[in-house]
Amino acid sequence: MNRTTSIATLALLAVLGTGGTWFVQHTAAPRIAEQQRLLDSRHLLDMLAPDSYDNQPLEQPLSLADVKLAHSTLLGGYRATRSGQVIALLLRSQTLGYAGSIDLMIAIGPDGRLLAVKTLKHSETPGLGAHIADWPQGWLQVFAGRSRADPVDAGWALKKDQGQFDQIAGATITSRAAINAIHDALRYFDEHRQALIGGSDE
Repeated sequence: MNRTTSIATLALLAVLGTGGTWFVQHTAAPRIAEQQRLLDSRHLLDMLAPDSYDNQPLEQPLSLADVKLAHSTLLGGYRATRSGQVIALLLRSQTLGYAGSIDLMIAIGPDGRLLAVKTLKHSETPGLGAHIADWPQGWLQVFAGRSRADPVDAGWALKKDQGQFDQIAGATITSRAAINAIHDALRYFDEHRQALIGGSDE
């Protein structure tokens, strides 16, 4: 085999190798993307029972108005439905904790009561404020069943602030931030209920 043939053979192998790699990546990409979407969906929606809704909430985000709230900012909103009926409204909220921003997913039933609250992201102190991310059993679960009027506005605070809620041990700022963000979300739901549940954007 002369030098020219060797070079041509190596070039052909390189092309075939590159083409083969591209083909594998190209054909596998949709499957990988779908698996990632399912993982993301499970992480964001595992606060709802899988058989409680039959749509893909994350694929149809809501258009939210007035997202800068008193103590937090809404990053997104989603409807979970079953047979066309809304079973939960999910609000992704961001507030400022002790060490940085805290992202919460807040699930509210069509009657305005909290179904669940889950921490999606935080940078709070390990062993203290980081307990806000404990799931599914953790401090945030005490809010399930509550609504904007239960307790009344003054009750949406820590006991040390004359409110109704205990704090995460050693994490006053983290606890206060979460309570305020949850209360913000409930107020927002009540004030925008028709747009959120009814399907029309404001």
